[in-house]
Amino acid sequence: MQENKILNYIEGVLKNIPSDWLNLTTHRLDIYNEALAKTEFLDQFKSLFKSNNFEASALSKLPTAYDYIRLGHPLSCVLEWAIASLQHQKPEHVISFSSQSIPILAILRKNLLDNKNTKIFYTDKLHESFNPEAIKRVYGYNFELKKVDSIADISEFEGSNVFIPNQDKVEATDLNPNVDFYVNLYSGLGSVLIVNGTHNADYISDIQHVRRRETIAMTPANCVVALKALTDQTSINTQSSVIDTDKTRVFSSIKTITNTSSQPLVGSSGLSVQYAIMMGLIDEALERYKGKTIKFIVPTNCYGGTNDQARRVAACLNHVDVMDLEVDGDNDMVQSLETVLSNIAKDDSVPFIIAEIPTNPRVEVPDLEQLKAVLTKERLTLEGKVAIAPVFILDQTFCPNVQFLGDGEILSTVKTIAYVSGSKFPSGGKCTAGYCVANKKAETLMQNIEKHLNICDNEATALQYKILAEQLPSMLQRISDAYTNTREFVSFIEKTLPEAKINFVSEELAEQGFTPSVFSLDLPTKGNTEEEKETYKRTLNHRLINLMITKIPQESKYCVSYGQLKGCYWTIPATSTQGTTKEGDKDYIVRVSLSPDLDLVKHKEVFLEFISQI
Repeated sequence: MQENKILNYIEGVLKNIPSDWLNLTTHRLDIYNEALAKTEFLDQFKSLFKSNNFEASALSKLPTAYDYIRLGHPLSCVLEWAIASLQHQKPEHVISFSSQSIPILAILRKNLLDNKNTKIFYTDKLHESFNPEAIKRVYGYNFELKKVDSIADISEFEGSNVFIPNQDKVEATDLNPNVDFYVNLYSGLGSVLIVNGTHNADYISDIQHVRRRETIAMTPANCVVALKALTDQTSINTQSSVIDTDKTRVFSSIKTITNTSSQPLVGSSGLSVQYAIMMGLIDEALERYKGKTIKFIVPTNCYGGTNDQARRVAACLNHVDVMDLEVDGDNDMVQSLETVLSNIAKDDSVPFIIAEIPTNPRVEVPDLEQLKAVLTKERLTLEGKVAIAPVFILDQTFCPNVQFLGDGEILSTVKTIAYVSGSKFPSGGKCTAGYCVANKKAETLMQNIEKHLNICDNEATALQYKILAEQLPSMLQRISDAYTNTREFVSFIEKTLPEAKINFVSEELAEQGFTPSVFSLDLPTKGNTEEEKETYKRTLNHRLINLMITKIPQESKYCVSYGQLKGCYWTIPATSTQGTTKEGDKDYIVRVSLSPDLDLVKHKEVFLEFISQI
């Protein structure tokens, strides 16, 4: 009886899905409580379920489940709740992934850190790219792999038993006490992980964090397919593979935009791509520089996901360290790199540099000639041998139009991989897929990066390729139009509130092609002590954002977005994009992102109203 009620309710929800659930990649932070991610949404969703209310208006009023769909979203929450409810589990014990291999890697990661053994059982086959040798050698994970005829062949074990059944239906699973984790694979959709038993509950947050940092949740479109199969109680209607024409168009656009010739790689998100880059370069270093320590050099205040992911990789591998790189404000990226690279050379270690240009959120661009010089400089080890040259991993999400890597360009002589988060300008906010390219000096590195993108099953989905194929051709024009709006708004603020400090590119840098549409605003403050001044400024930040999103709700949003097709987006990096950054390195300033299409006159009017209140 209860099972029918659940299935009937989900069927009703599928008929009334709010468009935002399917089409938004980022959500408003003013209706999102990170401490209650997913739970607040589900608590109110369950109230609607109890009253059998699946009206579109009621569903639309539910609070944000996650601030960004890479981490999770309303439909992934609904899918997880439905499966958990059908088998009388808590919803947090069910976790969906776009990847078929990452849930297994998430369990292996925790067991590595907990020094716990793992056995992986399967009845049919593993994901085709699951590579036991590479997973053990490069990721450092330990496990036994065994094919069985049925779940009855699995016995109790002093460790973790992972079972990968052969099934093509989304349905409740008969849970066996000898199995700790079920990983249900769904062709074309991803996977659903079930954490079995309260004794394994401490895995949940760690597994969720892997989904947050190294992959994405099952996409909204694929969750709809899974929910439909659940309610119809039919086999998964295997999704068509990526259409070759979409893939060809995407690759062609990326090569044209970046002026590179090597084959690009497209992942399910920017962090999925970054993870493949990191693991691919580690694989490369293990082969070429046996026994040497690998050093990832990472800006202290860069995007929190980048910072966190690098440290998470290092935590698993004794031969990998993270080195801090000071890049903003009083610190110059070039000088900081010179210091760090000199120290690494003395140690005869392998240097990999991850850096954003322009930086986030201060929107600074280093002297590129000096940067090239410091990256190509030959250094010596303490023994007088030529030190290993660095690989530069460039996050150019803020300026994907700048051709750093082409023949004759500024970084053409530096071994460089460049990547971009696709939820920004590449897709116009329509999907999360990211991409990376290499210059000619780094082309040979792409093979290992592709290998690990596949091991993690993190390639972009068919729909993501389709969206990129549609959006990439107009990207350069959108960047130009958004920059024009941003420059006008910055000039307006400089004139009307001259005591504010604005971080934005100079006119000279813009002429060189650096035309971001994001700037940061350090508002004027007052008080007798530094503490009073900081408190006042933080209050003022929120007052400005709240005024904007209240007065212009159809355009201004409080979220971390950038590069969207419409509107204006406001956030405070310290409490959003820098969530996992060390407190002392956080930026309690306002970051503003403008699109090519917004009512700039209205935004100026509201900003004047804000000035009149301070």
